[in-house]
Amino acid sequence: MNATVSAAASFQHWTLPIEGMTCASCVARVERGLRAVAGVTEATVNLATESATVRAAPGVGLPALAAAVEKAGYGIGEARFDFGVEGMTCASCVARVEKALKAVPGVLSAEVNLATEAAAVRAAATVEAGALRAAVENAGYAVKSSGGAAGSTASGAASALPDWWPIAASALLTLPLVLPMVGMLFGRDWALDGWLQLALATPVQFWLGARFYRAGWKALKARAGNMDLLVALGTSAGYGLSVYQLVAHAGHEMSHHLYFEASAVIITLVLLGKWLETRAKRQTTEAIRALNALRPELARVRRGAVEAEVPTAEVQVGDLVVVRPGERVPVDGDVVEGSTQVDESLITGESLPVAKHHGDKLTGGSVNGEGLVVVRTSAVGAESTLSRIVRLVESAQAKKAPIQRLVDRVSEVFVPVVLVIALVTLLGWGLATGDWTQAILNAVAVLVIACPCALGLATPTAIMAGTGVAARHGILIKDAEAL
Repeated sequence: MNATVSAAASFQHWTLPIEGMTCASCVARVERGLRAVAGVTEATVNLATESATVRAAPGVGLPALAAAVEKAGYGIGEARFDFGVEGMTCASCVARVEKALKAVPGVLSAEVNLATEAAAVRAAATVEAGALRAAVENAGYAVKSSGGAAGSTASGAASALPDWWPIAASALLTLPLVLPMVGMLFGRDWALDGWLQLALATPVQFWLGARFYRAGWKALKARAGNMDLLVALGTSAGYGLSVYQLVAHAGHEMSHHLYFEASAVIITLVLLGKWLETRAKRQTTEAIRALNALRPELARVRRGAVEAEVPTAEVQVGDLVVVRPGERVPVDGDVVEGSTQVDESLITGESLPVAKHHGDKLTGGSVNGEGLVVVRTSAVGAESTLSRIVRLVESAQAKKAPIQRLVDRVSEVFVPVVLVIALVTLLGWGLATGDWTQAILNAVAVLVIACPCALGLATPTAIMAGTGVAARHGILIKDAEAL
């Protein structure tokens, strides 16, 4: 749904849906408000189509036009898009995706959450989902498919393996490289032949570590940097230095001057860290699944003199639903027959049952006590109380705390700054001491230690965990700022 932008290089043409107009005076007020925006040269509003056509300079953005319309007392028709984003690894990735989405004409706001790997976009109703997908892909990432399209045979085979197998394989190959360091603690020389070290380190570097090269290359193509780029550069420098030393001094004892184990250990540890992050993100969504599980899958509906079990999703407003003792109430509604005691702790947090009689309201997901009641359905599906609670928790998890916005801004420039510091370290040590081997090692240390992952993940993961645990205990947190 994309706001229309003309091909003319000098001006943009916007077509915006306007909500709330009722007469010609409304049209005049909206036009006057739009023309007051700096850079707008022409604004025409059509009451019949409820749309505005605006001609403006390239620097004028949709937020400014939307603000002018709202100031006049009307609104721009909006659409909301929620979709998953694949391939993000750190806060700089988040900043890049958000920047790409906000650059799409018609987008009002875009928030990307690294912990949930999800994007929430507000845009004019004319913006197309395909434009958002293209923006994400041009930034070097992918939009998760919501459909069940089958993947390739290779990917299907890979998904059958446990998600920790790359870590195990990397650890098995790295362990022999680390053993000589352990031997030094006991005064033993367990050094491996240099060519054997090369054979063990190469698959770790280029097979198990291929993900860092792929992600780093995408970042470079987008003229940006991310944590994967730092890991790829740092480990490649250590690996390349070791290969050079091995080839240049072939036939000599060089095992103590090779650094294959450093690169392999770094890749293994980062793979482990990413797996732990994924596991933590998976656990933090359990609260949402637990809330959804409170809704029964079947409801006993009375139609005429017949009672039949139907899927809860097929229950309609006005249907009579029979709830027996001990069952969960499947829908929101009013008691029309019977009386009972109901456990409503999922809403109120109060564990004591509440008496319910004719005319009282029941909430879907609450637990019926000792009496049989008949409930006339008042809300189903997305409009039920439980569904609104789930949406509220999901929204709170997706929102950014003020500190997270600051972190995202810092992370956006973090990687380029680290690269400059690493270069200064390399040149400083090399020129000052003449020991370029040590200079490379120190530069590698700067690259691999300066990892912005914690910056990007700490706050959103904490917010997800906090809102999730609270929801499980019946406490609803409106947003990240409140938390």
